[in-house]
Amino acid sequence: MMRLNTVSPGSIIKGLLNSYAQIFFSDHILFGMILLLITFFDLVAGFSGLIAVTTAHLISYLMGFDKNRIRRGVYGFNCLLVGLGIGIQFEPGFLLFFVVVFAAVFTIFLTIAMQGVIGKYTLPYLSLPFLFSFWLMLIATNELTALGISERAIYTFNDLYTLGGHRLVHVYEWWHSMAIPESLRVYFLSLGAIFFQFNVLAGLIVGIGLLIASRISFTLSLLGFYTAYLFYHWVGADITGLTYSYIGFNYILTSIAIGGFFIIPSWKSYLWVVILMPVVALVTIAFSNIFAVFSLPIYSLPFNIVVIIFLYTLKLRIDPDPGLAEVYIQENTPEKNLYSFINSRSRFGLLSGNSIILPFFGKWNVSQGHRGEYTHKEAWKEAWDFIITDEKGSQFKDRGDYPENYYCYGKSVLAPSDGWVESVTGNVPDNIIGEVNVHQNWGNSVVIKHTDYLYSAVSHLQPGSITVKPGTMVKKGDVIGKCGNSGRSPYPHLHFQIQQSPLVGAPTLKYPLSYYIKYGKDTLKLCTFEIPEKGDLLSNIEQNEILKNGLNFLAYKTLNFKVNDKRIKWEVQIDPFNNTYLECQESGARAYFTFDDYMLYFKFFKGSRESLLYYFFLAFYKIQTGFYQGIEVKDLITPNYIFSKSRLFLQDIFAPFFLFLSAEYRMQYISRDNELDPSKITLQSEITVKSFGRSFSGPKFEIILNTDGIEEFKIIDRDIITEAVCIRESTS
Repeated sequence: MMRLNTVSPGSIIKGLLNSYAQIFFSDHILFGMILLLITFFDLVAGFSGLIAVTTAHLISYLMGFDKNRIRRGVYGFNCLLVGLGIGIQFEPGFLLFFVVVFAAVFTIFLTIAMQGVIGKYTLPYLSLPFLFSFWLMLIATNELTALGISERAIYTFNDLYTLGGHRLVHVYEWWHSMAIPESLRVYFLSLGAIFFQFNVLAGLIVGIGLLIASRISFTLSLLGFYTAYLFYHWVGADITGLTYSYIGFNYILTSIAIGGFFIIPSWKSYLWVVILMPVVALVTIAFSNIFAVFSLPIYSLPFNIVVIIFLYTLKLRIDPDPGLAEVYIQENTPEKNLYSFINSRSRFGLLSGNSIILPFFGKWNVSQGHRGEYTHKEAWKEAWDFIITDEKGSQFKDRGDYPENYYCYGKSVLAPSDGWVESVTGNVPDNIIGEVNVHQNWGNSVVIKHTDYLYSAVSHLQPGSITVKPGTMVKKGDVIGKCGNSGRSPYPHLHFQIQQSPLVGAPTLKYPLSYYIKYGKDTLKLCTFEIPEKGDLLSNIEQNEILKNGLNFLAYKTLNFKVNDKRIKWEVQIDPFNNTYLECQESGARAYFTFDDYMLYFKFFKGSRESLLYYFFLAFYKIQTGFYQGIEVKDLITPNYIFSKSRLFLQDIFAPFFLFLSAEYRMQYISRDNELDPSKITLQSEITVKSFGRSFSGPKFEIILNTDGIEEFKIIDRDIITEAVCIRESTS
């Protein structure tokens, strides 16, 4: 009981409700409440399901399983289904509830075991624990003669009257008297049958709840069901096989799983829903005939088979299609999964690995880019060569007869990201200008391992200049050597490539640089997650100490602001997955961010949009730590962070295909009080809202930072100015 004392009643209730919603891959509390109500259309089944899921949660907490998964209902929904199934099959009594408890105990252990077995392949166990457990219970209860077979379906009106009185009975009669298309009737019956409620009214309420919880899931349920329904008619299959047990929920659940929950919603995921529905239908018909021999219902077996096999085959792809992308960070609704994916794709180029910077100080030119004129071909086509030129475009002084004449020769070469030195070649002599060493093609090189299957390599370094050894840990920006003229290098230059192998000269990998400054004739541009091209003049971000220190929100640091006479306190926290976020102590709002000394990105926001932290999230959405007068930083903000739920309703339905609602973030570097030794910097940012191709001005912000950090930021929203002044804690 000691473990239960650390769990709040709110967490327990949330976990119970999520167990109901989780059957539709959701953690929507209102949806869970609706589904809980539906199960009590049959009182005995409702109580049996509640007993089963409560038992599952007690066991999970007592045995110390993952509390986050418990709260999400991941461990409870299979037990819920088992409890509902047993409750609907038999007459009420002590023996029934006794069997339900121990069936739930077995199911929770089966759930955990399948998580370990199937989960190691990063595959979901879906409702397999329910199937195996419930089949065993059905076989076992044949010997329990004291359990009477239920006849409650005959007395449906009595149960409805007990639950909701005359009004609910009248609603039920009214609905059943309506002339609705047969296909729609079967659709609602299939929705209700997921919870062992074989009536149209239950399915209607489930459908409304599903629409509230997720517009994408609702449309996918219709797409999947009607594709299967039409397939039955087209091939001449007996439609009563679909209507008799209402196993149409296999098509509904498969379409939601494939179309939007485990796969990012897109036109391709919708297409695969259409392709897979006939497969589910064939599997359903085949297994129905096989299981009839054993007098067992197949329930959700076709859904489990098709979804797990399809997801497993996707993991074996050599070259994954971004249009059919798996969900790696589960947000528990298709909408959130999609908007998070769009956010990452537009801002970070779909990359989740280490950020990669340029491997040098100062401004360099790209002398040869990807698919170069001389080298950089075939398997080695994604690489760069860099040189330094003067204002006349020459890369050397005097006549350029010696390596020392070249501006880049002897310049420091940097580690482009954190990692471990994998290999070093350092004794290849420099070439005479114009000659090349084809026997030691790459010359002096350093290969750094950043993550599994992500390496960087710099080549043609100066002999004797390399300062690191294999196994050395390096940080982004550390000096690891000097530019030289070794290997296949007719003149001094720096070769740089990203690769998946630790070998020198391994095939290259197309991998954008995380951020750099690109210099035009009279312009500057911040490039993020882009590929430099031949002729580009570029540099790393030259950090400003005020910006770097002011935007470095250290873990467990507190930020205090005063708005009018109100004091607001935030704390920097780290979650179990090493995500950093600011949390408002008053409202509970959270703003997730990432910062690596060069760039601050705010990634996600959760909580009230009336909170100061929400406006801070928008104001500081993307800031680079170099001060460049006049440079403009732009970024996309997905509609879920700007628009109300009512305005998002229609957008959610069409979001897998196109966005007609969005917003753009713009940041400008306005001024600093002293160019050589500044003590104060002013920035301005603003949000432009876009709706159906029209642009509207959103909130504007003014940010002031000084040597102590953030001094204040102003919010100008609908002509209302709000000033938030940062309060420094006294150290005396």
